[in-house]
Amino acid sequence: MALNSQEIERYARHLVLREVGGPGQARLKAGRVLVIGAGGLGAPLIQYLAAAGLGTIGIVDDDTVSLSNLQRQVIHGTPDIGRPKVESAAEAVARLNPHVRVETHACRLTPENALALLADYDLVADGSDNFATRYAVSDACFAGKKPLVTAALGAFDGSLTTIRAHETGPTGEPNPTYRCLFPSPPPPGSVAPCAEAGVLGALAGVMGSLMAMEVIRALAGFGEPLVGRLLMVDARSMRFETLAYAWDPDNPLNGVRTSPAAEPARPPLPPR
Repeated sequence: MALNSQEIERYARHLVLREVGGPGQARLKAGRVLVIGAGGLGAPLIQYLAAAGLGTIGIVDDDTVSLSNLQRQVIHGTPDIGRPKVESAAEAVARLNPHVRVETHACRLTPENALALLADYDLVADGSDNFATRYAVSDACFAGKKPLVTAALGAFDGSLTTIRAHETGPTGEPNPTYRCLFPSPPPPGSVAPCAEAGVLGALAGVMGSLMAMEVIRALAGFGEPLVGRLLMVDARSMRFETLAYAWDPDNPLNGVRTSPAAEPARPPLPPR
């Protein structure tokens, strides 16, 4: 897709990067990414994808903006309190970059609607805050053959990985699924929600920005993805570590010793 004169000036710092250049920026312009959640992770993710010149951003969120969100959900402002997050986020994108198209989905992603929601997108970025949504998204991405960038936040820690379970690795073995990394959700109540445990606001910005980096890298076509690698961030000590993980032949999606059908996702935990 050709860039007009305004886009050439806007993305000039990308265009001079050998790893991106005109072809990479054109791929970004043609790209369609579905973002799950316009909260702590989704807010910086959406902003940086818009700034980078992504062609279309879909946003899935059924929540409204509250005052306690504003400590970390930087795409929203005080005047947005009480508004649907998808509306607030869409307006923020329009202010930042009018060349980006936003498609809003004011609903909660479930196992029943997940495949339909992601069908028209090239890649899915999951910044949701509950295990039921994470498993529904990852299962649907496997079934729909969509790459998935997924991240999670703790109080002072975060994690990020890329799932391309519909593809094979360089050895010919299937790429790992989300269920290879986390076979099943933790027992209900074992992980305290954000409202109880708290979360460092700036950490959400760090992890959301890293998600944007991984999405941009995948679409522009440079570097090495976090497939089979879990990036872990400890904000207390500013330590970044990467854990390797592999395909589990017993996993319920593409395993060889189990049923190909994934177990149904559990009901959502209370939102953060």
